Amino acid sequence: MTSAAPEVLRLYLIRHGETAWSLSGQHTGLADIPLTARGEAEALELGQALRSTPFAYAFTSPRQRARRTSELVSPGPSVRVEPDLAEWDYGDYEGLKTSEILARRADWNLFRDGCPSGELPAQVLARIERFLARIRALHGNVALFSHGHLSCALAACWIGLPLIEAEHFQLGTAAVAVLSYATHHPKTPVIAQWNVQPARLPVQGPSDLEETG
Repeated sequence: MTSAAPEVLRLYLIRHGETAWSLSGQHTGLADIPLTARGEAEALELGQALRSTPFAYAFTSPRQRARRTSELVSPGPSVRVEPDLAEWDYGDYEGLKTSEILARRADWNLFRDGCPSGELPAQVLARIERFLARIRALHGNVALFSHGHLSCALAACWIGLPLIEAEHFQLGTAAVAVLSYATHHPKTPVIAQWNVQPARLPVQGPSDLEETG
């Protein structure tokens, strides 16, 4: 009797629920602010939507907004704190809105320029690649509780795009993206779903998205 093949790795990239700063559009990196009441409700709704999804592993950013989201979603396995999933360190731009940053530097692009006194793109890329190198050895569904810009950067890296291309991605609060491999090309990383809100869950895996012609 041949043993069953291991389950395909499927990363459920989950952004934390709403905070006061995500609502106002302020950059929130190291600032450790809590979820709003609406953010907690979003996380609870997300947990209900994902209750039928069996997770083999779960990891969270150390920031309380991500950790609290993971507690309310309650994915099943114990959630491990993973420093590499922390949001970009915005340095001097912490707490500022994009319009305020652009007033200082009109051509600024986070994914190209980084932040003064904060992280450079190469530093963020290094920790994403370090994390992905470890996570690729796992199998099954893996929940990753993280943040907006970090999640966009991670998705771009997953499919082999330069970090600057992350500027074309956007992930809402308490939204889910699914990163996996192509059904008929198992070595090709894909974004199977992107920016799925709780009301549209459960999300589909790559095998459910097969083209029919």
